[in-house]
Amino acid sequence: MAQFRIFDSKFEERKERLEKILSYLKKTYPVPKTELNYSTPFQLVVAVILSAQCTDKKVNAVTETLFKKYQTVQDFADADPGVFSRETSSITFHQSKTKYILSSARLLLDEFGGEVPKTEPELVKLPGVAYKTAHVVLGELYNIWEGIPTDTHVRRFAIRFDLVDSTELTKISKELEALVPKKDWRYVNNGLVLYGRYVCNAIPHSCEDHPLTKIWPPAARIWPKAK
Repeated sequence: MAQFRIFDSKFEERKERLEKILSYLKKTYPVPKTELNYSTPFQLVVAVILSAQCTDKKVNAVTETLFKKYQTVQDFADADPGVFSRETSSITFHQSKTKYILSSARLLLDEFGGEVPKTEPELVKLPGVAYKTAHVVLGELYNIWEGIPTDTHVRRFAIRFDLVDSTELTKISKELEALVPKKDWRYVNNGLVLYGRYVCNAIPHSCEDHPLTKIWPPAARIWPKAK
């Protein structure tokens, strides 16, 4: 019984801490919006796949030219793998991502009429699309927030602010979802990504005066290794 009370107390502390963090994020970044550039729904899927372990800035530099050539799902399905791989060669793991993207395009045509699905179970059928990518796409394209996408920024802050016990991305998402009212799920990924990109990056530094660190000062001493 005592163990349950200790766990519950920890949960409530985390919930209160995250509520304060979200209050700041909602005021500072009120409109959840990816910084990846795209013109069509499938181009967003492509951009998010390319962005895994790669910066949005690098992805946008590549897709500026790429998306002029490949505009429709059929364009991607018909792409030559060798050519596409060379066109994305500055992206990390570009060969694997090429296979995912071209296979996803063909699967969309075969099973979904060329339309990007509106549910997680359907989206994760696409090669290269897992929980995080699926929920970024659902939120960005359809304003459907059925999960909290966890990337390297969200993982870092979730650990630094002692909001979760896990270090694995999908498990972190589930722990955060238990702490945050569903109506606010949209603000977690977007806010922490932008905060991590422009205010408090991953390189250890003095951040005692940063807005979120002031909410919970011990975070200034916690710098988890990237995964």
